[in-house]
Amino acid sequence: MYDLIILGGGPAGYNAAERAGHAGLKTLVIEERALGGVCLNEGCIPTKTLLYSAKIYDYAKHGKDYGVTFGSAEIDHAFVVNRKNGVVKQLVSGVGAKLKKSGVEVVKATAVIKERNAEGFVVTADDKEYVGKQLLIATGSSPALPPIDGLADSLKEGFALTNREVLDLNAIPKTIVVVGGGVIGLEMASYFNSVGSKVYVVEMLDHIAGPVDREISKLLQKDYASRGVEFILGARVTSIKNKTVTYEKDGKTVEIPADYALVSIGRRARTAGIGCENIGLKLERGAIVTNEQGKTNVPGVWAAGDVNGKSMLAHTAYREGEVCINNILGKKDRVNYASIPSVIYTNPEVASVGETTETAKEKGLDVDIQSVTLKYSGRYIAENEHGYGILKVITDKKHKNIVGLHMIGSYASEIIYGAAMMVETEMRVEDIQKLVFPHPTVCEVIRESMFM
Repeated sequence: MYDLIILGGGPAGYNAAERAGHAGLKTLVIEERALGGVCLNEGCIPTKTLLYSAKIYDYAKHGKDYGVTFGSAEIDHAFVVNRKNGVVKQLVSGVGAKLKKSGVEVVKATAVIKERNAEGFVVTADDKEYVGKQLLIATGSSPALPPIDGLADSLKEGFALTNREVLDLNAIPKTIVVVGGGVIGLEMASYFNSVGSKVYVVEMLDHIAGPVDREISKLLQKDYASRGVEFILGARVTSIKNKTVTYEKDGKTVEIPADYALVSIGRRARTAGIGCENIGLKLERGAIVTNEQGKTNVPGVWAAGDVNGKSMLAHTAYREGEVCINNILGKKDRVNYASIPSVIYTNPEVASVGETTETAKEKGLDVDIQSVTLKYSGRYIAENEHGYGILKVITDKKHKNIVGLHMIGSYASEIIYGAAMMVETEMRVEDIQKLVFPHPTVCEVIRESMFM
């Protein structure tokens, strides 16, 4: 008998397990693949490893802009992939060590919820039964694969790729079509563009980067278009087969021959086949319904991470898992989804938190909106010869508190946590004016913007 059984060893699951183990709960984690989940094995970490190599390559190619000259730079893609695998292996091992230290038991198997009985929740895994007083479902998500003509066969043949397979290509493709202009698609478009591929991005919407503030996403698109990425917006992909991606736009049908097609149109909660129906769990569009405490409609059952469909980000999953454990332990806690930051690790980076221009308008909020160039930062100018980064601040007119902040430019990913803190604590303009930012830094543009 366990105090807690956790299905899934990704960010939500392993972080929650560690917290539960430290608190003295007898905890079992059942993971069918590798600890770390999608984020560590085929998402956040491996993509950032590739993107960092691409960034160094970009810097090397443009070294003359900073007075650095040398022979022509080259990228060793096979080396980059091998290094990525080494980084992932090291971090997966670290997760296992942390769980062991916390007294958490880990079973590698496919788990199915069998039933709820007088003792608790019965879960089967490799023909064994485990019983837990409480159950935390953190099974994550999988790539959304629409019924596009030829896609299923192209996936089998290796022409079509998901976020998993694209990370292990053994050579740089001459041409790659990215289907979907969201975070995954843009980051991979960034990498392959940097290392020399001809990249097409086909997106059904009239803009890239999904919910990102439009002013920011337009700047990102303009930057990558200038580097040779071809964006095809407002287009519907009708087939992926015979080494060709076909799309329709404005009544015309166009074919793009390519070496590969990366399908990255989003992700779906992984709830099929895990036995949700056996205990009467409520689902909406395939995701487990939870409140801000992580509770489901079934007492004693919790859900965290991508599986609840609220915010498919690893750092959201970390926080959701913690909130579930805190509430299991009797400590009231909740997730504030309004202050969760998001990042696109392109070069330049994009980072956002809170309301955008568009969501503020949709909600009828009375706000002030101000865009400020990052060139107010001496460090930014020193390190970005052709930079055009901006900071966008959205402020509630009545209370003068920050309700949204968005950036495109260097270090955005490392700065946005401070903005998230400002949104979370409802800091006012006058409060931020009193803060002392280190100089010279890019982040001091935030304080600079408060005096404009």
